[in-house]
Amino acid sequence: MESADIKLTKYSRGTGCGCKIAPAVLQEILKTDIVYAADEKLLVGNATNDDAAAYDIGNGMALIATNDFFSPIVDDAYNFGRIAAANAISDVYAMGGKPLMATAILGWPVDTLPVALAQQVLEGARAICAAAGIPLAGGHSIDTVEPVFGLSVNGLCPIANLKQNNTAREGDLLFITKPIGAGIMATAQKKGLLSNDHCELLITQLTELNSIGAQLGKLAGVTAMTDVTGFGLAGHLIEMAEGAGLSAELNYHQLPIMNFAKDYLAQRAIPDATYRNWNGYGSKIHFESGVDVMEAFSILPDPQTNGGLLIAVNPDNANAVTDLLTAEGYHAFITPIGRFIAKGDKAVVVKA
Repeated sequence: MESADIKLTKYSRGTGCGCKIAPAVLQEILKTDIVYAADEKLLVGNATNDDAAAYDIGNGMALIATNDFFSPIVDDAYNFGRIAAANAISDVYAMGGKPLMATAILGWPVDTLPVALAQQVLEGARAICAAAGIPLAGGHSIDTVEPVFGLSVNGLCPIANLKQNNTAREGDLLFITKPIGAGIMATAQKKGLLSNDHCELLITQLTELNSIGAQLGKLAGVTAMTDVTGFGLAGHLIEMAEGAGLSAELNYHQLPIMNFAKDYLAQRAIPDATYRNWNGYGSKIHFESGVDVMEAFSILPDPQTNGGLLIAVNPDNANAVTDLLTAEGYHAFITPIGRFIAKGDKAVVVKA
């Protein structure tokens, strides 16, 4: 079979961040009885489910360290590399930092798939790293049953600009910088339903760098930030709310949803991870009257890959954020999608 005829998504069970381990299962895996000695220079560790670790390296600067990899979300090898690279680099941007360099993580079934495709995956990653202004400086590869790829990324951030996912305050407004629904679109492709034009739409979103995060990090009015990935909008919003000891109101009809995603939803293009996500945290969500619960069930837990930044903003500083978003071409995302409220019985209240 020619390399051009091979559809990578046929060689993996999950797609993109949809192959992440379910939230409840992950918590079981992370349990430990080991107590580490306190390290005052470790600014952000794994206690808060944040996007990356942050370490004080002196002179008011933090080193940001992260890694992220997954199985193919699109069929084309070059675009798979681009998407995986953009997704991994996003963790640095979500902390308010700038990436410094990356190394590759590659698992490839060398007896099943041509190595020429693996070269294309790496070439796609190099292209995105170049767009981010960083080198792909090395990496590690192994022979695996399924293809997987991603990056380990280091970045820098002034400690004063460092953003976390658990520091929102009551009354903060909630913004997002990309539409949701990528998991639905990717599943439609795997099922052979996605048109070529809509595939290009999907790839454009999945390869868009979240570089605006470094600029948002400079704004004092941004109180918390994360990126939306495999746990879906609902899952990452729950992390933000619970981490801050708050609840969140989400205005369902203000949510930006990818063009045509609902059309493919009607064709039952629902990722398996949507069900896993909902089973993990659905009991923490309350729907008010006027919300199409069946539709929302498929939209809110939809696993995103390289999704948008989810931003908590002090309402007194909202104009600075919307001005920045407008100046950088994010005109469609200057309307808040919700706000943080005092902690209630549910972590998220979905309003019509």
